[in-house]
Amino acid sequence: METMSPLESLDAFVVSASRAFCSPLAIFIQIQGYFICLTLAFGWACAAYVRNREIRQMKDSMRHGNSFAFLSHDMNELEHTNQVNLPRVTVVMPLKGFGEHNLHNWRSQITSLYGGPLEFMFVVESTEDPAYYAVKRLLADYKDYVDAKIIVAGLSTTCSQKIHNQLIGVERMHKDSKYVLFLDDDVRLHPGSIGALTVEMEKNPEIFIQTGYPLDLPSGSLGSYCIYEYHMMHANDFRNDHHGVVSGLRDGGYSDDMTLAAIAGAHKRLITSPPVAVFPHPLASDLSFSRYWNYLRKQTFVLESYTSKVNWIMNRALFTTHCYLSWGFVAPYCLAIVHVAAALIIYSKEYSLEDTTFTSCGLLLAGGQAICTFIELLSMWNLTRIEVQLCNLLSPEAPPLSLASYNWCLVFIAMLVDNFLYPISAIRSHFSQSIDWSGIRYHLKDGKISTIDRSKVKGPKFTDLGGKHLYGKKGTSPRASIVSALLRSLAHWRQPKKFDG
Repeated sequence: METMSPLESLDAFVVSASRAFCSPLAIFIQIQGYFICLTLAFGWACAAYVRNREIRQMKDSMRHGNSFAFLSHDMNELEHTNQVNLPRVTVVMPLKGFGEHNLHNWRSQITSLYGGPLEFMFVVESTEDPAYYAVKRLLADYKDYVDAKIIVAGLSTTCSQKIHNQLIGVERMHKDSKYVLFLDDDVRLHPGSIGALTVEMEKNPEIFIQTGYPLDLPSGSLGSYCIYEYHMMHANDFRNDHHGVVSGLRDGGYSDDMTLAAIAGAHKRLITSPPVAVFPHPLASDLSFSRYWNYLRKQTFVLESYTSKVNWIMNRALFTTHCYLSWGFVAPYCLAIVHVAAALIIYSKEYSLEDTTFTSCGLLLAGGQAICTFIELLSMWNLTRIEVQLCNLLSPEAPPLSLASYNWCLVFIAMLVDNFLYPISAIRSHFSQSIDWSGIRYHLKDGKISTIDRSKVKGPKFTDLGGKHLYGKKGTSPRASIVSALLRSLAHWRQPKKFDG
């Protein structure tokens, strides 16, 4: 009896697998993958259309002589009589650590061209935070130009440190502030951002929350996607604890955006996002796998926090749907790889007509996947191109952004690996019920923070995504590599929220 070599056995296995992957179930999985890719492409195309419409309006306004279209399409709104009547806004920025992009980000935030009364509150846990002295030096340079202060919030005991810092900032805001803007400290604002958000709130008093998205800027190579980045809300909602906003956050709150979204849903309140709410978000130049994995864990862990039974059901539905769609996105590529490998084997060796027939079917399925992937990546590229153009128009004083540093091959690989890892991370989060966030370990019970562990031994030196130093002075960053570039791409593709503040 003639025995096959290991290589021949592998070839036979791949051909058999390709034949099995032409079954009705496998074809369903493959076609389902087509729909997932095309749905993503359609969503990105819609987002691109909305933002491109904003670009056309700005350019049209500029052609009609409005040199300040990046602040307002209507020059009349920039008249002094209108500016002096703008409401007071308080900007609250919870800080944690200090990184390579923070100073630039903070300068863009405090040098806003908002015409109304404006105050900035930088809130840190303690004076030992590296951000404390960095902000103190920055504010000393601008003390005659902006109303800004740094606040030491102390340690949180009933909620996440970030939420605790936000609530302390709200307690200290000016008594006449009409709106409060919670802003992550690692994005760059456009000169007219605060004004644009305030105008939208004034136009529609029914708005409960306005939120926006970052345009992630790669230090090596990265794609683009949208993650919630800030919240603008009515200040009186916090003063009066309207809908339990304050108590919901303070009493066991882990995720500010998930808690606020649950409150908005429960009380049928409106959440909006204006098309100009896209902000440059520069990423760290290095990223280890452990930092990426902990970052991913924090994205899945938010689904374990909830405020009510209805919110728990919604989170479980999100959990199940996201896990199903993530592996539903990855599986067709695995099938397509097997079909292509089998085709190469069959056409290089002698195989039966039946095998050749199955190979033709497999190649047809793989070809469909390739076409859908091309449409998806083209839509993603177009959205990123338009967002870059929009950011450049909104910040004419800043160095122009460019698509040159985006490596779309790494973006595609990142999408595959990230969607493969998401269900694993989600299951891990579900069974662990605890997470390390910037050196603090939080434990959940019944959807709320029950225990906060602060080890006497210092934890991680860096935050996960932004690469900010949590302790002491900033050291020298290691050289970036292809692997670190891919890891940055992976970190970028997570949703629904980045917790790197």
